[in-house]
Amino acid sequence: MHLTVDVVGEGSQTVALDEGATYADLVRAVGYSVHEVTVLVDGQPVPEDRAVDDERTDVRVLRLVKGG
Repeated sequence: MHLTVDVVGEGSQTVALDEGATYADLVRAVGYSVHEVTVLVDGQPVPEDRAVDDERTDVRVLRLVKGG
């Protein structure tokens, strides 16, 4: 499945995910760790172990930790 993800403050990316992928897989696909971001679907946070719903149109990744 292909999904467009808005990384807040950094633009949008289209990622390719396997069927059954989780939001943790999505986070890794956009280049982050689950420890530095939260995923919002339709404005609500989702757990990283939840399966990605390809029917959702508003998927945003909000970076919580920046720098080292």
